[in-house]
Amino acid sequence: MSLDPPTYLASLQSNIRQRPIPWDGAVRAGTLTEEQLARIRSVDKVKKDVRKHTIESDLEGYSALFVGGSGKKSVLELAAKRQDVVQYILVLLNDLLTTVPALSKALAKTGDPYQHFNPLLGHRTVTDDPIPLLTSTVLVSLMAGSRDESQAASKALPLIYSYLSSLTTNSDAGLQDIGVQEYSSLLYGRVPRAQFWEQRSETVAPLVKILRAAAGIGSGGDATASLWSGTTNPSRSGFEGSLSGGVGLQLLYHVLLVIWQLSFEAADIGDDLNKEYDFIALYTQLLRLSPKEKTTRLLLSTLLNILTANQNTLLAIAVLARLPTLLETLKTRQFNDPDLREDLDRLRELLEEYTKTKTTFDEYVGEVNSGRLHWSPPHRNTVFWAENARKILDYENGALIRKLVDIMKQPWEDDKSVLAIACNDVGCLVREVPEKRGQLEKLGLKTRVMELMGEADENVRWESLRALGGWLQYSFDTK
Repeated sequence: MSLDPPTYLASLQSNIRQRPIPWDGAVRAGTLTEEQLARIRSVDKVKKDVRKHTIESDLEGYSALFVGGSGKKSVLELAAKRQDVVQYILVLLNDLLTTVPALSKALAKTGDPYQHFNPLLGHRTVTDDPIPLLTSTVLVSLMAGSRDESQAASKALPLIYSYLSSLTTNSDAGLQDIGVQEYSSLLYGRVPRAQFWEQRSETVAPLVKILRAAAGIGSGGDATASLWSGTTNPSRSGFEGSLSGGVGLQLLYHVLLVIWQLSFEAADIGDDLNKEYDFIALYTQLLRLSPKEKTTRLLLSTLLNILTANQNTLLAIAVLARLPTLLETLKTRQFNDPDLREDLDRLRELLEEYTKTKTTFDEYVGEVNSGRLHWSPPHRNTVFWAENARKILDYENGALIRKLVDIMKQPWEDDKSVLAIACNDVGCLVREVPEKRGQLEKLGLKTRVMELMGEADENVRWESLRALGGWLQYSFDTK
């Protein structure tokens, strides 16, 4: 999938191409050899068809030029002290990789071409040094162009992803977009996608932060609660140029594209993706706000991939996030994209089939099993607890309660509302089925509730106090 190069990167590369390099003097100084210069001149500033023919006729020679071979150093090694030459060579090499696909494959076959470039990613001690950025572009073009999933590529990926993460977390939207586009180029197969997910605190988390900003969602439990209640307040002015949080439409599209590519691993990552990033609710909110068909298409396709692969756990979450209602609204709109319409219909059918047979109790089970709680309707519904408290305790020999225990054991630093909701549920269980109090105490729930009374979050303190009140009331009533 080819994307137009970001403006900042294209401008930087263009400026470097136009810089005069005293090549003959560089040869005399030992910065490169006569043979290397001859090869450079044969492909520099010539027509693309000439360049392509020249390289394809001498793949071994051009591979040696850039990564060395037969005991000879590469041009980058020889020119290491000449930053202007290194920058020029990196831009030239990227041009060659993008116009002559055979060169990527030839370099990949040399064993480990990445080791020659990885050290250049570390040139971050000098402010505004373009070498790491130019190097990352070369590495991405090389790896993506050859579709390399070798051991050498797997070894190089973590460093590349870490560098690109420094771009996506930059305050400059232009650098963010470069990092995101380079991510997209790399997610061509299972190996790079698996590594991308393995480094999700560096890779996925900053992208989710961008999406939350676009949806008008801050950080913390209050923001998450507003996401589920549908009370987020994104700025809709300027939709033609940017969304809330100053997120441009181009950056939004590229981030959605990366997450869509990652969603092809939905069977492996879907549950954790939702648990860690509240993914279903976030994407439902983004779908409500989507300003263009191309963003709507990516949102629907990603949701379809994730939900299809995780029906037992995430369809209940989609219902709680009111996705079915939103899809019915979208169905009334006139979309031109046939793929979008097809994904919309498939997603509607999937959720309709699920909701035909599922009860509120099933939805609650699905929410608890997802590993993350939200203020969905059952939690505050006294009728629900009166009818289902005993079923919850007995479900699969106590499996649901053990899952609730696991949820309460976590600190939930990013969303304290999860702990408040869990305390609410424990209190409801104690009040509705007081004779099961001993079972809950043995699981450590009373102890955990008492611990949470010391939480800084006032909602957690209040709900833990209410839950403990159930135990105390029962104790007094039995005396």
